[in-house]
Amino acid sequence: MIIVDSDVMIDFLRGYPPAIKWLQANRDEEIVLPGFVVMELIQGCRNKSEQKTLEKRLKDYGIIWASADACNEALSAFANAYFTHHLGLLDAIIGQMALELNCPLYTFNRRHYEGVLNLKIIEPYQK
Repeated sequence: MIIVDSDVMIDFLRGYPPAIKWLQANRDEEIVLPGFVVMELIQGCRNKSEQKTLEKRLKDYGIIWASADACNEALSAFANAYFTHHLGLLDAIIGQMALELNCPLYTFNRRHYEGVLNLKIIEPYQK
């Protein structure tokens, strides 16, 4: 399972060739997006038409949600790392989801996830 963060999907949606090539090369894998990532992408739409286009482009990707246990762990991580690492709410939850599933998170936002202990981050392509 490949868990993809919003920055990678934004590159893909903007037509960035390395992102497109990487996603196409991994299409035999199960590629999933945390529901919060999808919500962030919708938030970036300027109108309903853009949202419908986005939803069509994301239809081939699974959506995953955090379990209660992952949310409780995210709360602990957030409480411990908010002031020291400026850990964001959604980043805490997304990071804990990846940990719970024992999967790396594919992102370039390493700094966003510094407060999520033991999270493996993979930068999927060269920028």
